[in-house]
Amino acid sequence: MFDLHKFSLRAQEIIEAGKFLYGAGWSPATSSNYSARIDDANIAITVSGKHKGRLQAQDIMVVDLQGRAVASQMKSSAETLLHTVIYDLKPNVGAVLHTHSVNATVLSRALRPNTEIVFEDYELQKAFRGVYTHEGRCVVPIFDNTQDIEALSALSVEYLKEHSDCPGYLIRGHGMYTWGETMAECLRHVEAMEFLLACELEMMRIKS
Repeated sequence: MFDLHKFSLRAQEIIEAGKFLYGAGWSPATSSNYSARIDDANIAITVSGKHKGRLQAQDIMVVDLQGRAVASQMKSSAETLLHTVIYDLKPNVGAVLHTHSVNATVLSRALRPNTEIVFEDYELQKAFRGVYTHEGRCVVPIFDNTQDIEALSALSVEYLKEHSDCPGYLIRGHGMYTWGETMAECLRHVEAMEFLLACELEMMRIKS
């Protein structure tokens, strides 16, 4: 079983994250899903189909690292496995956020058939954990969208095993996933990624 107090704390973090991300326009309507680690075996995650700007305590449930509901009859997001595999692979991760912004959706489609975005020489690259200079390349993979979440989760894990410094990824025409040791760090990564994606879109516009 899980610690109810820790679950309550993680649930409140998710609720506050939802308000911020919805307010920024990065999680419209019932899109997106958010989670936070409770302990080594359980995570708190948003219930499927809930408006992310108006989340309440009852809109957050618990699943284990295999994506199975714990002490609940509610249904988590269809993309739950995309969260749980990250927690399983990265024991230091405390939060995972999946957003549906215009920047992530449009750029991932505009770069077809590219399989990655490379950020170079941006000062804000330093917002990502472990990056201390703009003098480097930050590679963000783009995975093709699919309803086969098991296959997509397996693909994401294989990539992350080989690229441990990867700060997040995009699903083409769909949205972005990123993570952090804390919810605050994860939100910082979302903000940084959104800024960099917007810069790349503007650069494409200028060059066209």
